[in-house]
Amino acid sequence: MDTSLRTFLEKYPDYVLTRSLDELRLAEYNRLDAQNLVYVDYTGGGLYADSQIRDHMDMLRNGVFGNPHSANPSSEATTRLVESAREYVLKYFNAPPDEYVAIFTSNATGALKLVGEAYPFQAGGRYLLTFDNHNSVNGIREFARAKGAEVTYIPVVPPDLRVDEARLTECLALSASGPKLFAYPAQSNFSGVKHPLDWIDRAHDQGWDVMVDCAAYVPTNRLDLSEAKPDFVTLSFYKMFGYPTGVGCLIARKEALEKLQRPWFAGGTITIASVQADKHYLAEGVEAFEDGTINYLNLPAIEIGLKHLEDVGIGAISDRVTALTGWLLDQLLALRHSNGASLVRVYGPTDTHMRGGTITVNFYGPDEKLINHMRIEELASYARICLRSGCFCNPGAGEVAHGLTKEEMEEGFRNKERMTFDQFMTVLQRIGGKSAGAVRISLGLASNFDDVFRVVEFARSLLDRKASQV
Repeated sequence: MDTSLRTFLEKYPDYVLTRSLDELRLAEYNRLDAQNLVYVDYTGGGLYADSQIRDHMDMLRNGVFGNPHSANPSSEATTRLVESAREYVLKYFNAPPDEYVAIFTSNATGALKLVGEAYPFQAGGRYLLTFDNHNSVNGIREFARAKGAEVTYIPVVPPDLRVDEARLTECLALSASGPKLFAYPAQSNFSGVKHPLDWIDRAHDQGWDVMVDCAAYVPTNRLDLSEAKPDFVTLSFYKMFGYPTGVGCLIARKEALEKLQRPWFAGGTITIASVQADKHYLAEGVEAFEDGTINYLNLPAIEIGLKHLEDVGIGAISDRVTALTGWLLDQLLALRHSNGASLVRVYGPTDTHMRGGTITVNFYGPDEKLINHMRIEELASYARICLRSGCFCNPGAGEVAHGLTKEEMEEGFRNKERMTFDQFMTVLQRIGGKSAGAVRISLGLASNFDDVFRVVEFARSLLDRKASQV
C-alpha cells in the first residue's frame, strides 16, 4: 500500500491539504477502524460524528421540550430550537431569507411529494425531467398526467450519461399554455454526473419553474442559493451528516410556493377548520406545508450537523473525495484479466470532470460474462466492505447504462400481475443476457486512502475468475 500511496500523492499532491480529515476520522469516526469496516455507501447514507450524538443527547438531557403547537414553556423552548434550525438551514445554503423558506419534511422524497401533489399541473402544462432522476422525482409524473399535463423526458447519452445540450435546448423551448415544471438532479445518484446549475437560469428564461434534487449533491458540494436560484430544492439531512434520519427539507422560493395548491389539510396546516361549516382556512407560508407534528426533537440535530460540516469545511471534503474518486476510477479501469479483458465496466464519466464521488460499475469475468451484482455485494461484505448493489431507484440512468430498450423494459409490464425486481432480472437474462442492476461505490466525508485501496484489492481478487466461479 505504501507504494500505491506514494503514486497517489504524486498525482494528487493537494490531497495532503486535507490531512485534517484523517485526524477527524480518528477522533470522530474511529468506530470504522475499530470494526475494520470500509464504508463506501455515502450516497446511500452519510455517517455521523461522535460529537453530533453527544451534543444532541446533552441538549435532550438538559432540556424539557414539548410539542411546539402551544405557548407553554416546554413548547416555546422547542419552538425556539426548531426556528433556529430553520434559520440555520437558510444560512448554510446562503439562501436570502426574503426570497426563500425552509420547510421540514420526512426526507427528500417527502419534499418532492409536497411539490408534486400541489403543483398546478393542468391540460396544456408540462412536466420536463431528465432520464437520470430518482424515482421520487419520476413519481411526480403521475400527478402531472392525472391533471392532463404533458410529461417529457430528456435522455442521457452513454458512455458518460450526460444530457445532450442540444436536446435540452429543444425541450426547454417547448411551448405550453399552462404551468410547466422542469426537474433534474444536481448530481446523479447513479452515475455521479454533476448537471450544470446554470440550467436553472436557462429554464427560467423559457418560463419554467425549476426543481433541483440536491440529495446526492450537497454532502460533498457547496450549494449557494444566492447565486443559483431554483424554485424548489429537495434534500435529506442524513445524506449530508448521517444523523438524524427521518428529516429532510424543501427549500422553496416564496414566489414559487404561492403557486402550490395543497390537495388536503392536516393538523398544523390550518388556522381554522370546521366540521359543521365544512370549511377550512389554510395557514400561510411554511405552516401550510408541515403536516401534523414535526419531528421536533430531531430538528435541533440538523443545526448541530450543519455546524459540524462547516467546521470540517465542505471544500476540504470535496477536494478529498475528488482525489480519491479519480484514483479509484483509474485503478478499477486498469484491472484486466490475463487475456486482456476488462474486469470492470464503469457507467458514467471515467474522470473527475463535473462528477462526484459516486461510481457505479459491473464486474465481468475473463469470458466477458457478467458477474451478478448481488454476489459482488455478498463477497464485499465478507471483506468488511460496505457497498451497495441494485438499481438505486434510478431506472432511467440504469436503462441507458445497460443498453436496455423500450421493448425489453416493457416485458416487465406485459402482465397485470406485479413483477418483483428479481423476477424482472430473470426476464432480462432470458431475452438478452442483460442486467438492470449494478454495484455502487460512493465516497464521502470520512473516506480515506486506506478505504479505496481495500476496494481495489477486493476487485483485484476477482481477476481471472469466471462468473460461474465467483
